[in-house]
Amino acid sequence: MQEYFSPIDLSELSGNRSYNDTSYGKIINSYQQNSGFPDLSTVQLAIIGVEEDRRAINNEGCGLAADYVRENLYHLFQGGYAAKIADLGNIRKGNTIEDSYFALTDVLSQLLKKNIIPIVIGGGQDLTYCNYLSYQKMEQTINIVSVDSSFDIGDGDKELNSQSYLSKIILHKPNILFNYSNIGYQTYFVEQNAIELMDKLYFDAHRLGQVRKNMENVEPIVRNADVLSFDISAIRQGDAPGNGNASPNGFYGEEACQVCRYAGMSDKLSSVGFYEINPAFDSNRQTVHLVAQMIWYFIDGFYNRKQDYPIVDKSEYTKYRVSITNHEHEIVFYKSNKSDRWWMDVPYPVNHQIRFERHHMVPCSYSDYETACSDELPDKWWQTYQKLG
Repeated sequence: MQEYFSPIDLSELSGNRSYNDTSYGKIINSYQQNSGFPDLSTVQLAIIGVEEDRRAINNEGCGLAADYVRENLYHLFQGGYAAKIADLGNIRKGNTIEDSYFALTDVLSQLLKKNIIPIVIGGGQDLTYCNYLSYQKMEQTINIVSVDSSFDIGDGDKELNSQSYLSKIILHKPNILFNYSNIGYQTYFVEQNAIELMDKLYFDAHRLGQVRKNMENVEPIVRNADVLSFDISAIRQGDAPGNGNASPNGFYGEEACQVCRYAGMSDKLSSVGFYEINPAFDSNRQTVHLVAQMIWYFIDGFYNRKQDYPIVDKSEYTKYRVSITNHEHEIVFYKSNKSDRWWMDVPYPVNHQIRFERHHMVPCSYSDYETACSDELPDKWWQTYQKLG
């Protein structure tokens, strides 16, 4: 794995400021020239910079982001936990873009096998495709959640880039994508036929205005993800100007941090990527400072996981049964006594048991339970039932 990486220069990142004993600069075991590649035997989280940006549409230069983000992250203080984090350095830009894709896919695959959660600091969002491929050998279907102002479907017949990676994922064989969710799309950036395609595939997409009305509804969406892909252009330009495709509208910085904490708290999520951060457009390094704080919130969420995903032992849950008029199934809800979080149990054919075992217990909110009590099928239940069948 080490052969793909170039070490980081901690003295250069410190900005001539010393690190406090409880800051990440002292706590993170980073790959440096004088100390060698980190021992991963006890590591839980691994930071990876990626220099590849050749297919970041209108945003070349985002491959330089990782060190700028580190400069701010390393000066942040650890929370009330003993973090076990390694920084593996930066994956060098390959002779060809395919070399870069191969290197990142291989690194992510190796980390996932070791149950280490990768924190990728991009490059372009096309690198999400590498993240997807890294799960192939695990023989399970996965869920991807993208925080983005558009869907990045593009033209599946053309080359992979930051605005077409989703179509490449959908068309890839063998297909291991069970569900895709978008959080924060802005309708004027999305073609109507793309919205219709989301419906046909039983994927779920959530408009920016809809999401911002109640940010707590983001939590069950993110809790269902294996992969979180965060395009920094989903954040409003005033809070994150460091992006060639920045827009006046989007999430506020504190909302982006909230999403990241939800992601960290998800027992299911096993990788996260922050993409399209471009220092060339960044005013007063505001964007890289925000991303550093977003990563801090992700780490904080990880060390506050509840370990209450109810796939096996349901003794620590309160069970609710709701019958829907003129519907052949009753809907079974589980509420965790530990965290007060909700799930729905969606039935699926016995012959699909192994392939879909991870997906029939769907994270939901109390409002989904209220919907069922009002004699209506929650959208999440219906979408999952269609795919399981």
